[in-house]
Amino acid sequence: MNKKDLEITVGQIRKAIPQHLFKKNELRFLVSVGQAVSCTLLLTYLAYYYIPLTWLALPIWIAYAFLTGTVATGIWVLGHECGHFAFSDIKWLNDVLGFVLHEVLLVPYFSWQHSHALHHAKTNHLTEGETHNPVIIDSKMGKIYQKMKDILGVESFACVQIFNIAVLGWPLYLLLGVTGGSARGFTSHFIVPNQLFPPKMLVKVTASNIGLCLVIYGLYKWYQATSFAEVMALYIGPYLVVNMWLTIITFLQHTDADVPHYDETAWTWLKGALCTIDRNYPLWIDALQFEIGTTHVVHHVFSELPHYNAREANVYVKQVIGDLYNQDAKKLWTSLYNSASLVGVEHKGNGIWKFAKS
Repeated sequence: MNKKDLEITVGQIRKAIPQHLFKKNELRFLVSVGQAVSCTLLLTYLAYYYIPLTWLALPIWIAYAFLTGTVATGIWVLGHECGHFAFSDIKWLNDVLGFVLHEVLLVPYFSWQHSHALHHAKTNHLTEGETHNPVIIDSKMGKIYQKMKDILGVESFACVQIFNIAVLGWPLYLLLGVTGGSARGFTSHFIVPNQLFPPKMLVKVTASNIGLCLVIYGLYKWYQATSFAEVMALYIGPYLVVNMWLTIITFLQHTDADVPHYDETAWTWLKGALCTIDRNYPLWIDALQFEIGTTHVVHHVFSELPHYNAREANVYVKQVIGDLYNQDAKKLWTSLYNSASLVGVEHKGNGIWKFAKS
């Protein structure tokens, strides 16, 4: 079945999932929070006491940053769950916990909650989607990318794109709306109003900004009391790895040569949601990040379903949607390279756009 001929409904998919899997267990969620936070703090404690703050220890600090950032991405995942109200049926509890979990990672909780909700509302819409929207191959930017690929070659182009996604992607998205929907143009998660944040978001965006300022002030006082090297080694290194993971995860969930985007003539909410891809993450990374990369199809259809029930729910979703389920068995780094080597989409007819072969 092609997604353009979708014959299944959200109601049918929901009916196939046992209803107890939608029930939220606050204590079970807090166990996950405890796991992510305690493991992150334990690694930080061990690094503080046992890794010397010297240039000779730089390789060890890099390994620490990767491992701790990978673990701390679990904290980001749980804050993201709170943003979807998957922690509790009491909405303000979700926001309190999510605010703390995200702000400590310098994520503007309410601002990103809003933009991420739009990402879910317009998944794989060609112009109105949010985050990692592809360029059209015949557009000015598409031609620039294609020329860059021709000059650099496929391998170097893919490496540049991976660097842009993993290192520059998160701050550029928050500050300038880079990779956001072309229908909105320039946006910022820190300024209201703009095409992404209407005036009614002023209080929430301001609250998010204040939270960030408090964390930054705390980091500044830490630097004053110790040294910039200590703050860089213990916090900023893992923080950059968290940013790397969240952009790679989001990029790979919806970017693939075989997965279409739709224009206004063909897009529907369910078509877009089913353009999500479950990737093949290493088991240890998948476990630390609460399986966000391997159960993301079910998450996009039912974002309020708690993470601890997602794997079981995914089994039922796969059974009911059949060939509409997108799963990639390739190794994660191979998938990242392949998707990063793509340039832009071209119209295939009937409102369907796919990445051009180049």
